[in-house]
Amino acid sequence: MEQLTPTQIAQRLEQLTELSVALGDIRDIDLLLERILLVAKSMTNADGATLYRPCEAGKALCFHISVNDSLGMHLGGSSGQAINIPPVPLFRADGEKNLEAVAAWSAHANQSVNIEDVYAPSEFNFSGMRRFDEQFGYHSQSFLTVPMHDHEGELLGVLQLINAKNAASGGIVAFSATDQRFIEALAAQADVALTNQRLIAQLEELLESLVNLINIGIDEKSPYTGRHCQFVPVLTMMLAEAVHDTQQGPLAAFRMTDGDRKELWLAGLLHDCGKITTPVHVVDKATKLQTIYDRIGVIDTRYEVLMRDAEIRALRNELAGGEAEAIRDRLQKELSTLRDERDFLRHANIGGEGMKPEDQERVHQIAARRWTGPDGVEQAFLSEEEVLNLTIRFGTLTDEERKIINNHIVMTVRMLESLPWPKHLQNVPEYAGGHHERMDGKGYPKGLRKEEMSVPARVMAIADIFEALTARDRPYKKGKTLSESLDILGKFSLNGHIDPDLFDIFIRKKVYLEFAGKHMHPRQIDAIDESRIPGYTP
Repeated sequence: MEQLTPTQIAQRLEQLTELSVALGDIRDIDLLLERILLVAKSMTNADGATLYRPCEAGKALCFHISVNDSLGMHLGGSSGQAINIPPVPLFRADGEKNLEAVAAWSAHANQSVNIEDVYAPSEFNFSGMRRFDEQFGYHSQSFLTVPMHDHEGELLGVLQLINAKNAASGGIVAFSATDQRFIEALAAQADVALTNQRLIAQLEELLESLVNLINIGIDEKSPYTGRHCQFVPVLTMMLAEAVHDTQQGPLAAFRMTDGDRKELWLAGLLHDCGKITTPVHVVDKATKLQTIYDRIGVIDTRYEVLMRDAEIRALRNELAGGEAEAIRDRLQKELSTLRDERDFLRHANIGGEGMKPEDQERVHQIAARRWTGPDGVEQAFLSEEEVLNLTIRFGTLTDEERKIINNHIVMTVRMLESLPWPKHLQNVPEYAGGHHERMDGKGYPKGLRKEEMSVPARVMAIADIFEALTARDRPYKKGKTLSESLDILGKFSLNGHIDPDLFDIFIRKKVYLEFAGKHMHPRQIDAIDESRIPGYTP
């Protein structure tokens, strides 16, 4: 057994120190594990090394990375070469622990196993190793197996080193007690690093799951917004990646790290979280008179009462000796007028791009009609609140309801700014809270101008508008065609609503077309002549 010199020990300590520093910087768990394995192999001058990871729901150990100098072998890890070696079962068929395989025994006992010669009589079953030797013409001799567990005793993996080599002669020797202690120290460092990585990953997964929980709540409350919460992050990332790839123009310097991408994706998922506070009857207001139900039916009933009353009057006049034909002509004209008014109000109840002033005036004229209600009191045919709703010029929302809708972004900012975001996610409130701001400062909630907004926030503003224009699941409108949506978005780029530089990339890099192909209905995807898009120069 080779004895280490003070210089060699110092070198190993330096390796441990360097690895300790490196473990804090590596975020990719697979790269982290490979680094640990290779340092362990180098530190002990081993010919081969294998890392096992728990698999099959913790019932087996799978070969994760395997390297061997003599065989020129590097499987798994950064090699990209798959490992086709069967896993080592941790339990027997009867459910008892497998204590015959050395890796399984080490995992169960949480103890290292140092074997000088695996071909000598042993309590362990090395038949699998012997088959490996026969297959590859190799001779395994010395083994050092070290388990890796987290702070709660959960198995993280098993390190196994094969055939320690004498530094001077190159002959195979046993792993020394010092080798074992150093590898156990390395494994302990790896345990901490892996545990931290797992905890970080679990916390990130938990955070994203909580975000999805909020979106599920919004979706359950208003199924019409579910698609929006799902696709705005998708389109945001598409445009952000296109900006990232841009090599010239005002945005050529914009770049994203993987961390930046996670932050922006999370912000996209949360951009409408404030809608969880918005009343359902406002979010889902499909017609002007809709609250919990569409009150146009109440007005229809009133017309039924008026028409019934007209028929009763006509019958009474006939019974009183009036001229039947004239009475019936007047009745038909009155009924025709009432039906025409009813149909007009039904149409007015549907939100549109713009209600004509003369149609608004006609609503007021109809409202002045008098009728006797169920309580026997004569009153105006339409209440002030009904007139207010039926004369909405654009869409289906009154000014007050629009304020309620707009308040969702105030609540989004308020909710997000109340959270203790870690440093790498501290921009989430700004990104998510800026999608209703305008480049000219006329947006809300803060009235920010272009220079006061980050590029990701400006990106999300375009994604939010384009998705809303093309969405076909809204109760108050049909999804616009691709050409209609780009025409509107182009005009927005000209009037200070959205960033014209980002809009240029949105068109030039065909982001709109990529999104349309994946997420728009084929009937909405019409031919696009980019030279006719407002605000864009091919």
